[in-house]
Amino acid sequence: MNILNLTQNYLEQNIISQAAAIDRDPVQLKQALQDLGKLKILALKVPQALGGSGLTAQDYAHFQILVARYSGALLFLQTQHQSAASKLASCNNKILQKQFLPYMKTGEKLVGVGFSHLRRSGQPMVKAVEVDQGYIISGEVPWITGFDFFDNFIIGASLPDGQEVYAMLPFKNQIQSSGGSIKFSAPLELIAMTATNTVTAKLDNWLLSKDLVLNVKPKDSIHYSSRKNIMNHGFFALGCAYAALDILQQVYQKKQLEFIKQSWQSLKQEVTACNKAMFDVLDSRETAYESKLKLRSQAIHLAQRCSQAAVIVSSGAANYLNNSAGRVYREALLFSVSGQTTDVMEMTLMQLLSTKY
Repeated sequence: MNILNLTQNYLEQNIISQAAAIDRDPVQLKQALQDLGKLKILALKVPQALGGSGLTAQDYAHFQILVARYSGALLFLQTQHQSAASKLASCNNKILQKQFLPYMKTGEKLVGVGFSHLRRSGQPMVKAVEVDQGYIISGEVPWITGFDFFDNFIIGASLPDGQEVYAMLPFKNQIQSSGGSIKFSAPLELIAMTATNTVTAKLDNWLLSKDLVLNVKPKDSIHYSSRKNIMNHGFFALGCAYAALDILQQVYQKKQLEFIKQSWQSLKQEVTACNKAMFDVLDSRETAYESKLKLRSQAIHLAQRCSQAAVIVSSGAANYLNNSAGRVYREALLFSVSGQTTDVMEMTLMQLLSTKY
């Protein structure tokens, strides 16, 4: 059985009935993450030679859509770990690779990420200064998902010349003998996926040894990466749109109202077309960045429209906390800003304000 079939069977048998609880309960979410580890699917983009599954970009995108369709919280949490594994696989630190990568596929070692702040303009939120032993890091990380799930996380910090340092840090409160410290906030009260335990971190003169550094990359590398991978987060939104379509179909089967069927069919046709267009250009180096950006914004807009339709046909029941339509609607809100860049913000607003769908 291939990875996608294995994943779908697991999601259908174990996740679909627990999605509401997984959205809010860290214990159940942690169990789901551990289950993915038992299936050996937590390092999908890592080459097989380094201990991963070596999935293609196309198959990984299909995987992300699948998980998003059943649980946004599980999708969002495991993506942090998958991103960390990919970051390690492409780094220059062979010792760190050997220490972590063979154990990340099974979840024996779980790692998060904390470098999205590098996309923000203005003064760097996390600064690094090189010293003889390595680097001194200070600042505030505004968003790290997976506290009490992951033992470590990869931080991004800015050097005085703008270069980006990526390094492995412990994901727990700690004070060093040198006086440096790292302290995490309580989990943030999010509108969706609260079970993912997203926190902030404050670093005060944290002494980072050189052997924990993955890479030192040129200035604005994260912006180049965001452009190169502009459609990646769009697959989150596509999975969310499919989840909403599932609800529309279920409600139609119960209420047997023809206009619900017509709405479901119309939206499904749009989602299917967007899906095909995104996969057609995913690996293309010839397709213009602007075209890929537009497809991502279309996926976001479809997730919003489909989830709103799911709420409408679910009527007053959508207000209940455990209702699937309400959960998927909240997930659409989060996925509309996941991995957001200024370009994505602008194009998403243009899509929203357009009278043409």
